[in-house]
Amino acid sequence: MNVGMISEVFITCAITGGGSAARSPHVPVTPEQIANSAIEVTRIGAAVVHIHVRDPETQRGSRNLALYREVVQRIRASNVNPVINLTAGMGGDLLLGGAEFPLPLDPETDMVGAHERLVHVEELRPEICTLDCGSMNFATRDEYIMANTPSMLRRMAARIQELGVRPELEVFDTGHLVMVHDLMEEGLIDDPLMIQLCMGIRYGAPNDLATLMALVHRLPPRAVYSVFSIGRTHLPYVALAPLVGANVRVGLEDNLYLSRGRLATNAELVERAIQILERIGVRLMTPDEVREKLALKAFV
Repeated sequence: MNVGMISEVFITCAITGGGSAARSPHVPVTPEQIANSAIEVTRIGAAVVHIHVRDPETQRGSRNLALYREVVQRIRASNVNPVINLTAGMGGDLLLGGAEFPLPLDPETDMVGAHERLVHVEELRPEICTLDCGSMNFATRDEYIMANTPSMLRRMAARIQELGVRPELEVFDTGHLVMVHDLMEEGLIDDPLMIQLCMGIRYGAPNDLATLMALVHRLPPRAVYSVFSIGRTHLPYVALAPLVGANVRVGLEDNLYLSRGRLATNAELVERAIQILERIGVRLMTPDEVREKLALKAFV
């Protein structure tokens, strides 16, 4: 596809991921904290809020429908109206028993079927939900695999399409774009395609410019895409994104720091992203402009 700088972007804020919150006191944990953070960053300038939920007792990622329900209801009851993007990545966590004895599986394995992974999407009808486009190893634990088989992804894509929700196609490496093209050619995702390039995750695509450009050049024509990198390259990627035609994602799911040794809040990451974008002459899109651009369907 043709790659060129874009003059307007939308910011997605990834409020809280599925990992441990122990490394920063600023990571939202309870439904109220997650919703309040989403509301705050929308007021500042984020157009899309990407939501995971956490078990308030353990602080670990959860698939609990009641937690998702409370977060979404709180956001929708507020006087802001962000585009809500719910993760559908939970329920694909495979933990082997060990290198010599992979079976039985570790008790923390959380593997469920395609329909169960979308129960919260079916009930709450966000405008967007994620679809991880392949399996990969994560460096969080040696025996952990993010498992997304082609048949699982086809089944999930078909159900998301039936629900009228826009999938955000999560691409962690070049092979995941093969799955994107297959889903597109099989008619399981509708235009406009929305793609998230996820950089810097160990055993996925490294965050160097050559790898990023290889991914960008393999995107389907006319795709709307965003890019982020985790860790210390998180904020530099805010400046890089519009130069390669991409929108921006920031948030505590991907990076805990505003600067070296300085823990950030979601609000501070969004504020810094806005400062960077404004200084290079890039205009921020509003939630309603994003809805129009992505042809999103409103359910409430």
